[in-house]
Amino acid sequence: MKIAIIGTGYVGLCTGACFADLGNDVVCMDIAEEKIEKLRKGIIPIYEPQLKELVDRNAAIGKLKFTASLKEAVGNSEVIFIAVGTPPRHDGSADLSYVENVAYQIAKVMDGYHLIVEKSTVPVQTGKRVERTIKENARHGIEFDVASNPEFLREGSAIHDFLHPDRIVIGVSSERAAILLKKLYEPLNAPIIVTDINSAEIIKHASNSFLATKISFINAVANICEKTGANIEEVAHGIGLDKRIGKSFLNAGIGYGGSCFPKDVSAFVKISEDLGYDFKLLREVETINKRQKELFLKKIHDGLWNLSGKTVGVLGLAFKPDTDDMREAPSIDIINYLVKEGARVKAYDPAAMENAKKILPIIDYCVDEYEVARNVDALIIVTEWKEFKEIDMNCLKSAMKKPLIFDGRNMFDKQKMKALGFQYISVGR
Repeated sequence: MKIAIIGTGYVGLCTGACFADLGNDVVCMDIAEEKIEKLRKGIIPIYEPQLKELVDRNAAIGKLKFTASLKEAVGNSEVIFIAVGTPPRHDGSADLSYVENVAYQIAKVMDGYHLIVEKSTVPVQTGKRVERTIKENARHGIEFDVASNPEFLREGSAIHDFLHPDRIVIGVSSERAAILLKKLYEPLNAPIIVTDINSAEIIKHASNSFLATKISFINAVANICEKTGANIEEVAHGIGLDKRIGKSFLNAGIGYGGSCFPKDVSAFVKISEDLGYDFKLLREVETINKRQKELFLKKIHDGLWNLSGKTVGVLGLAFKPDTDDMREAPSIDIINYLVKEGARVKAYDPAAMENAKKILPIIDYCVDEYEVARNVDALIIVTEWKEFKEIDMNCLKSAMKKPLIFDGRNMFDKQKMKALGFQYISVGR
């Protein structure tokens, strides 16, 4: 099948590479000509495991191409995926100007039937607006369909998630659109949920909001555990074995970040508000998530007493492991607080340091974990990278001025750390 992907950000690039790997002819389009030139040379703008291999392999055989021309992308496709950004506005709502502009541009260059698919995360009823925009601006008599196909890709495992999905959701308003999308996804042999467009749009926001709710819930329970002497890991294990609940997203820590959960929860709250419903539950989810970082900072302040003049090492900058994404990363607020209080900050992340330098230019960046630890008054673990789990603790301890660790992700066994001579402060334990 001939496919166009409009937008080569995280979702668009991963989606395009995977569709090409399934045997489709894919054109990825972006208005950023510099990015397109880099992609043609095999330079990937984001860190995502397996992505470069997929891009290189399919570009080499002509299944994956890149262009800055929307007309070229549309003209060579039957199915067009809109995968442009929907950044948050000041009131929490999604900025849909990019989606509207792409819909308008597609309408202007269409010369035959196309299926236009929302891949970007958009508020419910956006599909109707996309359809209206195209209808008002396309040449008379041009047939088209609009559909919604939300993505459920986790950064760090996006390729696996695309190729081995729990489910595929397609929101359609015609049988023709349903047949095309079913055919496109048939090779994945996964459950396909066919709904109306409005329902598909809500499924995306509701899914991410529910997962964010699980995270805030377990963090709230972790705070109760700390006050009572209970262990949040044992509590989470006991909760998670209930099949109705499940163990995923029950890891206590310093809260969620990234490009999806903060944006989508805020957007769903605003969507509900605009429809006349006050989603108080999700407002509290946001409050708990913000409060979790504040509680962690209080632990650091209490443990170090005065931060001014102290040297603090930070392990992990990205909002989660296996990505270089710094959007809404907890490390930003934590480091900014430390600097404001007068601490010198040293940091290391396996993938996110170049992106972090644009946001946090005033800290010292190190080549590895051991350089971060050298002569610090404390270490803070912010991102649970696998390589941190394999640190030689004796070497780490000998490098530090004081063997004090604040673990925001509960990476290590508390008793073992104590036996090694560390003062080890974690979450909910």
